[in-house]
Amino acid sequence: MDLFLEMFSYDFLLRHALYASVIIGFVCPLVGVYLVLRRLVFLGVALPQISAAGIAFAYLMHTLGIHLYPHQEEEQLMALTGSVLFVVIALVILASLGQGRGLVEGRVGVAYAAAAAGSILFVAANPYGESTLLALLRGEVLGMSLSQFWATVCIYSGIALGTLLFQKEFTFVSFDREMAITLGKNVMAWDFCLYVIIGLAIAFGVMTVGPLLIFGFLVVPPLAARQITKGMWPFLLISSLIGGLTALVGFYLSLRWDLPLGPTDVAVACVILGITAAGKAIIARFGR
Repeated sequence: MDLFLEMFSYDFLLRHALYASVIIGFVCPLVGVYLVLRRLVFLGVALPQISAAGIAFAYLMHTLGIHLYPHQEEEQLMALTGSVLFVVIALVILASLGQGRGLVEGRVGVAYAAAAAGSILFVAANPYGESTLLALLRGEVLGMSLSQFWATVCIYSGIALGTLLFQKEFTFVSFDREMAITLGKNVMAWDFCLYVIIGLAIAFGVMTVGPLLIFGFLVVPPLAARQITKGMWPFLLISSLIGGLTALVGFYLSLRWDLPLGPTDVAVACVILGITAAGKAIIARFGR
């Protein structure tokens, strides 16, 4: 209990990492809800890997002398740009192809394999900074600087605000696309806005906490919330609460038993998913 209280003290050495993890835990499930609604859960695995490939490609371009930003933080900005572009382009391509279940799953699998291979090849082709790049791809949230913390706060606050403000439109084009087209909605424009939000959430998250944890936050809390909620707003809010709780409990357990943060958070989320699924099954059985 003393360690848990110490985590919230001003003198806690890892307080920026704790707050950033909790913020990402609250916000990523808001984005992941739409992957669940569109029955594209496997994208939660593929997109972080595609984001990692974008980061590796941007670092390779920087090493080869291709510069986009005249700024001392150019490497970070190029990595973020490459990550967002790779994710958004992948989403647009996958969405523009057929909607058949088997076809979509196959294409997502190919995208994951290509991104994994690309990440390794881009890193292998980079003659400088390989260790730094690999650390970035793993996500070094415990070593987060003050500027990275405030960037995380600003970016994920904007993502949360955009997701909640346009919840009605995003839900409409995700849940009943044909009806949205019939009613004259600009489905492509709303799709693109959603893809940019998803891309930004994944891109910055992969650079901050790594692909594994982003996948866990995107997929597991929404799947858990779906077991116990009805209606879109409860689905969003409970997903977010589960994600934030997962980040908080996972951080405590990671410190308490000296465990790696990412796998610990994902394990906690899976336990919560198991509890909600078991509770739903018990209620359904006795309800009959």
